[in-house]
Amino acid sequence: AGIDAQWARREQGHGRSERQKMERDRAEITGGVRGGLSLGGPIALTIANRVWKDWQTRMSVTAGDLGEEVTRLRPGHADLAGALKYGHDDVRNVLERASARETASRVAVGALADCLLAPFGMYVHGHTVSIGPVSAPPLPEAYLVGRPGASPDSGWAHLWQETEQSPVRCADAATAGRMVGIIDEAKAGGYTWGGVAQVVAYNVPVGLGSHTQWDRRLDAALSGALMSIPSVKGVEIGTGFAAAASPGNQAHDIIRYGANEGWSHGSNRAGGIEGG
Repeated sequence: AGIDAQWARREQGHGRSERQKMERDRAEITGGVRGGLSLGGPIALTIANRVWKDWQTRMSVTAGDLGEEVTRLRPGHADLAGALKYGHDDVRNVLERASARETASRVAVGALADCLLAPFGMYVHGHTVSIGPVSAPPLPEAYLVGRPGASPDSGWAHLWQETEQSPVRCADAATAGRMVGIIDEAKAGGYTWGGVAQVVAYNVPVGLGSHTQWDRRLDAALSGALMSIPSVKGVEIGTGFAAAASPGNQAHDIIRYGANEGWSHGSNRAGGIEGG
């Protein structure tokens, strides 16, 4: 049920292309689970490609009629780089492997991660900050930090529930309307807009990642995971790129200790990650 709910979210979004609207994926758990409980080993998921049967000839593993070669190169994709690197004359050998369809597997695995994190009181939410020239007002600090032990029923949760109802996943209804407008204009004009999304994780325990090993630092792992999505061109943590134009006393977070709340920071400029 948790995986299906995430599939439904992936299939939403104002301005989706006709090809995207064809996607009606479902994941089947084929290993690692018995009687509704994980067995402790790897969990295997199978995502069936519903148009697989239509490509048995063109994508055949044996020589034969593979159809007309694809030679038109698309900017912003892996077409040119892959064709040159591996010596392909038919760009279809590249584009099928570098397709954004690859993110389907991330949705399924992410749904399992949600199931793992929920019993520990950890929740991850995201929303659209901007599309093209249209930007939403920043979220109040309280929505970005929350409080230790806060549940999905707490104050900040209502904001995310409203965001789920937005056709562009924007937390501000007025801004969402303007975003829908420029998407429609772009579609009519034959072009598209980029955008910025913000992701917030609540109740993350101190100690995830490592400050001692470069390949286990949490900020590096998160950045790498996001940048590996084909369309992503930049990742910020906390104030991100703006920190480069700030003096040190406005770039770091003052460390505090209180008898009741324990260790905390006076701000969230580092995005909750220090030292990896």
